[in-house]
Amino acid sequence: MTRRRGLPLLAAAAALLCVLFAALGTWQVQRLSWKKDLIARVQARVHAPPGPPPPAAEWPAVLAAPAGYEYRRLRLQGQFLHEDETLVQAATALGAGYWVLTPLRQADGSLVLVNRGFVPPAARAPDARGAPAPRGEVVVVGLLRISEPRGGFLRENDPAAGRWHSRDVAAIAAARGLPASRVAPYFVDAEAAPAAAGAAQAWPAAGLTVLRFSDNHLVYAVTWYVLAAMVAGAGVALVRSPRRHAG
Repeated sequence: MTRRRGLPLLAAAAALLCVLFAALGTWQVQRLSWKKDLIARVQARVHAPPGPPPPAAEWPAVLAAPAGYEYRRLRLQGQFLHEDETLVQAATALGAGYWVLTPLRQADGSLVLVNRGFVPPAARAPDARGAPAPRGEVVVVGLLRISEPRGGFLRENDPAAGRWHSRDVAAIAAARGLPASRVAPYFVDAEAAPAAAGAAQAWPAAGLTVLRFSDNHLVYAVTWYVLAAMVAGAGVALVRSPRRHAG
């Protein structure tokens, strides 16, 4: 008798779990569609001809809707401010080391932080990189990237000590004394220039932007739907069991 009184509660719990698991499966299906759209959009952007960088009047839009701008291929022109170079710790396919972020002053006076590429610890000093830093007017083609505020995973940036774990544009600009109103709220990952045959490795090594996006939503969706079906089956068996005994 006690077991029969508890059956409605168990059946209700099973029904609730079934609905919850099915909802999670549907959410993962929606995420799958969003992820495929994202991948297609990014691929179209990175292979498009380079365009001009967003002007200062458009910077608020970049901050408000970064997904509409990230990974756009840009063409910048200006002069590097090498004295304001910042090294940001990095782990890449070439090993551990640093990203070299250097402000580029454009003709209109605006500044864009350019990630010129990766250097290993041995090439941290500019005179140890195997090639002189570019001087004068330069052209940079690269991908627009959104600022990475606050630091890396479990590691806060320490501007006072010069330790950077993320490419936080606003914090780097402030630490270097750059005028905030003139610094773009994004940075640009420079593309690698064609290397001459037989040329020795020169640092920084550009063109290391990672464009892999995890896409496990289909697996997650199937898992949630299977769990929903299992709970539904267990609930039906639970309800039918006392009826069989009663018969």
